[in-house]
Amino acid sequence: MPGGPIALFGSGETSRRGRQVHSELLKRLPSPVRVAILETPAGFQPNVAVVSGKLRTFFEQNLRNFEPAVSVVAARQRGGVFDPDSTEVIRPLLDAQYIFAGPGSPTYMARHLDGTRTLDLLLQRNAEGATLSFASAAAISVGRFVLPVYEIYKVGDDLHWLPGLDLFAPLGLNLTVLPHWNNNEGGSELDTSHCFMGAERFRFLRRLLPTETTILAIDEHSACILEPDEEFVRVMGAGAVKVISRGGETTFADGDRFGFDLLRT
Repeated sequence: MPGGPIALFGSGETSRRGRQVHSELLKRLPSPVRVAILETPAGFQPNVAVVSGKLRTFFEQNLRNFEPAVSVVAARQRGGVFDPDSTEVIRPLLDAQYIFAGPGSPTYMARHLDGTRTLDLLLQRNAEGATLSFASAAAISVGRFVLPVYEIYKVGDDLHWLPGLDLFAPLGLNLTVLPHWNNNEGGSELDTSHCFMGAERFRFLRRLLPTETTILAIDEHSACILEPDEEFVRVMGAGAVKVISRGGETTFADGDRFGFDLLRT
């Protein structure tokens, strides 16, 4: 059943480009907009409150014309003090109109939200019309499969995928999301494109995915907005968005639109 928009950022969610995407979505909502920041992707970090605090300040100061009333959803760890199943922890989600999650670890977010009341509420609120907005690690975690970026890139684990939160299943989409697609932090010495995997390793990773899975690859400082009511995707930002499926590869730039049918091929 159609619901509210879902925004996916390749990176730069608090940059000028990112602010334009947030503005595009927030202007559709009545002010003051009730914004909820989900801490789960950075829930393992000792400074998680600092991370969410900076995001809160960003919304309050850089998007002040929407009068954001910002709350933090401290769903940090399953079974911990800030349990994603806690009634008190999830309270801000009950009436949130704009729900955002960003940096951290994609595998951690998937592991600590799967099967929880927090995840159920995310799906419920989106079905009721609330906007979901995910960047970087959070964007990876909400797909059908999760790329263990840190485990492969930093630790040296074998190439593999893990089950994701699969937030797009209610839309009839088997979608895996990869931000940081055009990353070049490694310079000329190390290929860090393809979400830090590099082009060569990604070729092997793609073979490990079921053929029916579509990859949505998003460049840095770029985003796409999924519009379930009209079944189209809008691209915004400095880079491109690439749809990779068994039907081939198609690239879209800022201002382009394409239908959900392309994500189902």
